[in-house]
Amino acid sequence: MKRTLFVAALVGAVLAGAVRPASAQAVSIQADVLKDWTSLKDTMMKIADALPEDKFTYKATPAERNFGEQILHIAQVNVMLIGALGGKATAPKFDAKATKKADIVKAMADTFDYGTAVIKEQTDQTMTAAAPAAPPFLGPSTRARVMYGLVGHTWDIYGQMVVYLRLNGAVPPASQRP
Repeated sequence: MKRTLFVAALVGAVLAGAVRPASAQAVSIQADVLKDWTSLKDTMMKIADALPEDKFTYKATPAERNFGEQILHIAQVNVMLIGALGGKATAPKFDAKATKKADIVKAMADTFDYGTAVIKEQTDQTMTAAAPAAPPFLGPSTRARVMYGLVGHTWDIYGQMVVYLRLNGAVPPASQRP
């Protein structure tokens, strides 16, 4: 009987709006993008750190980018696509031909920080508005679409970098046991 009364009271409170089920909590596109972007930076920093500097020039075939160039490619695309959002934050400058691990990893980190600053400038409304400078290959796009295109691109490069690590006897961070 007590359980039935408790359930009835809980249902009544939910219906009255006094208690909100977890699924009804407020969600935010901007907060979701920021959370995913921050998590992606952490993952990419770990994979960049997983290979020693003397392996940063490694590539499995001559046609590929080497490991360091993959990281610099991420940095370059970050700057290009984040710039398409029209934020006020200033894009970082870096040497796109850097060869030292510290310079390469810093370039990527700085572009993720740039992304964080631009995302924090956004609201849910601006995230669903058209990106002022969406690249032609995307066509007209919301800021959210540009960001998730960028996240998808970065995960694609992450997958390529995993192969570089495996071919050099290293275990990717996501596959390591705690």
